[in-house]
Amino acid sequence: MEKSKSSGKYTCNEYREEMILLGLQKRLAAPNVTPEEKKELLREIARVEQQMGIA
Repeated sequence: MEKSKSSGKYTCNEYREEMILLGLQKRLAAPNVTPEEKKELLREIARVEQQMGIA
């Protein structure tokens, strides 16, 4: 994750967003994910990435 553009410091919110993204990616990789869950997870991953500024 790149540092915050405004302060140059890595914030708690940035860490939190990274952990949310990692959790979503881990759930997506699980073998028992239904197609509906996969679609929702991909939507949520895209939302979090956009919020983080990496999408």
